[in-house]
Formats: sequence, structure tokens, C-alpha cells
Amino acid sequence: MREIEITENCLEFIDAQSKRVSLKFFQLIEVISEVKIVNSNFVKKLQSSPFYELRIKAGNEYRVILFAIDHLNFNECKKVICLNGFQKKSTKDYQKAIKTAEGILEKYLSGE
Repeated sequence: MREIEITENCLEFIDAQSKRVSLKFFQLIEVISEVKIVNSNFVKKLQSSPFYELRIKAGNEYRVILFAIDHLNFNECKKVICLNGFQKKSTKDYQKAIKTAEGILEKYLSGE
């Protein structure tokens, strides 16, 4: 149903996590590729940003993957690009991760 692309930055982040987090990430990727409407516990639009987040709950911490889509509404999109990930410790972490995601998306779209 959806085409999923994972950037090198995102893969490096996932590889650096525990086996449990890595497994959950790939399970969620499978879900978003096959299910049209995904629960907001897993996928949520970031406010004041063109990005969505994929929430991975492992223990008491969220690891969040930012990704861009080819449609304004996630439920209607056909392509997802996993750009980068970070471990959420506070809401301030989002600003840095969004800037990083913007740079990765710019390079991705320019074909670098």
C-alpha cells in the first residue's frame, strides 16, 4: 500500500539502538506500509512542521523517527521517507531533530 524508504541517517540511528528498539521499528514500518489508517499512538503530525513522527515506545523512552510524505494527510500518502531518529528526552530535542530532518530531506530531494 505504501512505499517506505529509509535514509542512511535513519538506519544508522536504528542500528545504534537496542535489539528491542530495532525490532519495534521494523514492525512499525511494516504496519505503516500495509495499513492505511495508523493509530496516533504510532504516527503523529508534528505541529508547525511538514513532518510526522513515528513513535517507538521502549521502556520509558520514546525514540522518534521523523519522516516526510507525498501528501498532506498521512492516511492518503503513498510514500514515506524515514529521515532520522533521536531519543526524546525533552520537547527541546524536536527542534534540533527537525533541522536535521530538513537537511536530510533537502539532500534526498536533490539526489545527493
